[in-house]
Parts: sequence; C-alpha cells; structure tokens
Amino acid sequence: MDFNYFSYLCFAWAAVGIITRVLMVTMGDRWNKWEMEKAYASHKPVWIYIIAVFGLLMIAITWYQVINLDVRYSWIMAVFVSLTTIKLSALLFKYDQFRQFASETLNNPEKMKKLNISVLMISVIFIALGVFVY
Repeated sequence: MDFNYFSYLCFAWAAVGIITRVLMVTMGDRWNKWEMEKAYASHKPVWIYIIAVFGLLMIAITWYQVINLDVRYSWIMAVFVSLTTIKLSALLFKYDQFRQFASETLNNPEKMKKLNISVLMISVIFIALGVFVY
C-alpha cells in the first residue's frame, strides 16, 4: 500500500477523532471543565488564531494537492477539510455563541452521545478511505 498526502490526512484526522472521544469518555467532567475553562475560556484564547491560520493553510495545501497530485477521489478529503471553515469561522467570529453551544453540548448527555457516535463513525470512514481509496 502506497501512502500519500490524503491517506496520511485520513489517518491523522481519524486518530484525533478517536483519541479525543476516548479522552472525553475516560475523563468525564474533568474533560468538560478543561474544555470550558481552558480550551474555550471566557476570553478568546490566542490559540484560536493560531489554529485558524493553521486550518486555512491546511485547506489551501489540501486543494493544492488535489490539483497537483494524481490521486483519485482526492477531492472528497478536500471537501471534508474545507468544511472545517464552519468551525473556524464560528471560533473566530461568533466565539461567545460557539462557547454556549459547546457548554450546552457538554452538559447534555444525549447530545454528547450523538456527537461521540458521529465523530467515531466519521473516524471509521476516514480510516476506510485511507486504506481502500487512497
């Protein structure tokens, strides 16, 4: 199996999704406290700007790879990566609303269950894309 940019991207994204879900489940309320007090503190942390720049660079690099590499179906991952602009723009431009959404989600077991299942399913899809498509 030959690895390329898109297979690495699939595996990295799946790893982040799985690892964060495991941490959320094992840490429970400690994760929620960390997320709301540190990661998404009441005053917008500097890391958000750094992640936004990184995210936009990642989108540009991914589309550049779509254009320059001859990898079938590479556009699928480019679309997924491009969808991260939704979260990036919420973090940058509607931070307080994003924080409220995060708090409501973290404190609602049903919403957390749906979120965790969705992220795990997407992670499995990324692994399958990395193994069978790219």
